[in-house]
Amino acid sequence: MELDAARSVFTALGATPDLARGQAESTVTVNQLPGGLTEREAEVLALVATGRTNREVAAQLVISEKTVASHLSHIFTKLDISSRAAATAYAYEHGLTDRTSG
Repeated sequence: MELDAARSVFTALGATPDLARGQAESTVTVNQLPGGLTEREAEVLALVATGRTNREVAAQLVISEKTVASHLSHIFTKLDISSRAAATAYAYEHGLTDRTSG
């Protein structure tokens, strides 16, 4: 809403550089993931939410099991959760489960 209001003012004032910056910022905002997750963390979370083990997630993403565990640790911290069940619930509540492919 604030960006829309700013765009209106910038347009009225003819402030083209500020208008362009506002449009760029709104694009970044739209692409942000919930909870401050990175793209890779969202991928890991989506796979965990389907019931995959760390080993299965690692195999699918072609990363090590330790890397999966590290991603899960970061996910748990960012989302302030402490279990795979809570992570699964979060993934479903925030529409992250459609990121799995297979």
